Amino acid sequence: MLITLVVLFVVGYMAIALEHPIKIDKSASALLLGMLMWVVYAAGSAAIIPAVNPEGLAKYVGEAGLAEESLPHQCLQYLLNVDVIEHLGDITQTLFFLIGAMTIVELIDVHEGFSVVTDRITTRKKRGLLFIISMLTFVFSAVLDNLTTTIVMLMLLRKLVEDKTDRWLFAGMIIIAANTGGAWSPIGDVTTIMLWVKGNVTTQALISFVLLPSLVALFVPMAFVMPMLKGDFPPVAHKASEASTSLGERKLILFLGVAGLLFVPVFKSITHLPPFVGILLSLGVLWVFLEIFYNRKNVEKSKEHRLTKIIHRIDMSTILFFFGILMAVAVLQSTGLLANAANWLDEKVHNVYAINTILGIMSSIVDNVPLVAAAMGMYPIEPATATGYAMNFMVDGTFWEFLAYCAGVGGSILIIGSAAGVIAMGIEKIPFGWYLKKFSLIALLGYLAGCAVYIVECEFLKPMLE
Repeated sequence: MLITLVVLFVVGYMAIALEHPIKIDKSASALLLGMLMWVVYAAGSAAIIPAVNPEGLAKYVGEAGLAEESLPHQCLQYLLNVDVIEHLGDITQTLFFLIGAMTIVELIDVHEGFSVVTDRITTRKKRGLLFIISMLTFVFSAVLDNLTTTIVMLMLLRKLVEDKTDRWLFAGMIIIAANTGGAWSPIGDVTTIMLWVKGNVTTQALISFVLLPSLVALFVPMAFVMPMLKGDFPPVAHKASEASTSLGERKLILFLGVAGLLFVPVFKSITHLPPFVGILLSLGVLWVFLEIFYNRKNVEKSKEHRLTKIIHRIDMSTILFFFGILMAVAVLQSTGLLANAANWLDEKVHNVYAINTILGIMSSIVDNVPLVAAAMGMYPIEPATATGYAMNFMVDGTFWEFLAYCAGVGGSILIIGSAAGVIAMGIEKIPFGWYLKKFSLIALLGYLAGCAVYIVECEFLKPMLE
């Protein structure tokens, strides 16, 4: 059964990676993969669970009064009442956080709140505009998700840059900036959200030790792209906004939305409640605000953007993708396959820098969400009293911080390696080969430079602060 699970996971993973050639949405593949793996696990539970977790099974059988039942029945009940419940609890925390964050971002976007920032960009110098666009993307991606940030910045780019060749160069930097910006923020990239929600890393540690490597990973490629751009762009006439909200109202909605997102890390540090509680609290406040806002505003019903209307814009296929892949990884964790992989890496590699650097490069080929989920399943969070190599896996340990950087930034090496790249590829019709020729090498150089900076921080700066 274990071999069947491994083969099934590999085949499903390939289907996700080859989404475009096989023309099957990766959410469908992930959902099918996750559910099939649980079916296979349930079918073989009588052989797997006693071998992998005999102590846990014995404890559950005693507490549930199942001693007189058959072994297959005991194992199936353990799977249903322990494995499924525990993994579902962890996974739904991440999903509810994503739903809340995506809804708030849509709320800002539909009210043209982002235009408050983008309309202020007036420079027509190519290199100056590249710097501004890249830094805006970097900052936005740290507060919003990198998928939404990429869409917003590409839409802005179409208003500012008409030449396709120049626009593709800007789009390539937007991909890199979105991925580097999301890596150091607890509410940026999805993989960082996963690590933060589970408690592997804290906000302070991420900002303190991952921000500088992320900036280096942005500036190195930018230094190569700058010489490719010369001169100025012709002036562009901005069209009047068609929104039903005034400039002041758009500013207010932008402020409230961003404040709601930034409130979450503060809420978690004060209350110690899971982040999904904080994001849904922010969403609840914004929902009430919108109801009062439109009750007082005299506009047509068709022009109202109440939250009940906005929530339909949420990309549920993305949510189902995360659910499917995380449920699949949960099976690998429950069956001991991830623990075996971790033991192999400890024996053969035994270096957290090398392991994470490899994982980061792999994330440019395959989706970084299952990679991070697999790594989290392979290694438990060690207690604060851990010593030696195990210290790397404590809360804010070197492994988890470096994983946040590598998984987020490594996806920029290939255009299919991140959500930002796939979106840019779709919107701008950027060929895979063009990005490979123009950006893959410089993205890799930036990634490795950031890796070097983080290693220096850990080897020299961290010991001084302890």
